[in-house]
Amino acid sequence: MAELFIEFEDNRLLSTLCGEYDRHLTQIEKALTVQLVRRGNQITIIGEQDNADIALDVLETLYERLETGRSVEPADVDRELRMDTHPPEPTTKGDQLEMFGRGNYEIKTRKKVIEPRTDAQKAYVKALFEHELAFGIGPAGTGKTYLAVAVGVSMFIDGKVDKIILSRPAVEAGERLGFLPGAMEDKVDPYMQPLYDALNDFLPGKQLAKLKEEKKIEIAPLAFMRGRTLSNAFVVLDEAQNATTMQMKMFLTRLGEGSRMVITGDRSQVDLPRGVQSGLSHAEQLLNGIKDISFSYFTASDVVRHPLVRAIIEAYDEDSQKAFERQQQRQQQQ
Repeated sequence: MAELFIEFEDNRLLSTLCGEYDRHLTQIEKALTVQLVRRGNQITIIGEQDNADIALDVLETLYERLETGRSVEPADVDRELRMDTHPPEPTTKGDQLEMFGRGNYEIKTRKKVIEPRTDAQKAYVKALFEHELAFGIGPAGTGKTYLAVAVGVSMFIDGKVDKIILSRPAVEAGERLGFLPGAMEDKVDPYMQPLYDALNDFLPGKQLAKLKEEKKIEIAPLAFMRGRTLSNAFVVLDEAQNATTMQMKMFLTRLGEGSRMVITGDRSQVDLPRGVQSGLSHAEQLLNGIKDISFSYFTASDVVRHPLVRAIIEAYDEDSQKAFERQQQRQQQQ
């Protein structure tokens, strides 16, 4: 067992670092199985040497964050706990892509600053800024679409693109919704709601409404993309596992001059009719060898929603693996 000590000069910042009722310290203790004891302006870390070293590094990084005027929330503590301690890769400093701390990236929007919370998210954000065509593939809750929309908003604010176009296949997720009343927009809005939710996180309501009215921001079903050439735009196709191979080809060939395109999806949640191949899996097989196309992959360890979501995904993955193994055994017996 190791016992480490760390002192902080500013008691006000230290209080913020510890969180209300020391909730940030408790969060670190649970994650690393260490004990944190605060006395005055000093925190004592008791635990296994490796975990104690990590806790010390996390506390120092969060305190440095406070010294620069940033806030510290539970999500920030979670991010620092997740991120490894490898030195950051060299990168070009840009308006919206800035290095700090351990090499995280900031994505600045009108309402908030977004920071990747896992190594996979960091690599994904880096790929979105550096590639004209990028794929983000992995389970729900890993931030694939959220980060893509954030990057799109930041590029739009910087004037690097003229518009943002967000799209989804309008596919029923196992339900039979039947006839939906209203105009066309009313019929498709329920399918697009997750994209609206992301935009509302990054842009003030009045500005978002004005940009939609001016067609600077468009949210539309995948079928509406046919026949268009999308130039000087940041284009996101969400839930791409529910696009057919022909729809995927149609969408990818919309890429125009000065545009960026991001395709996100979860191969484990295909809602297409039985026997219809997913356009996401087909595109992954077909395009994976092309140098200028980026593929970023996420796992259950990258889930940043409620901790139970990670456990649920891991349970389903384990069940799928067991089912696959049983099928293999039956085939061998036959």
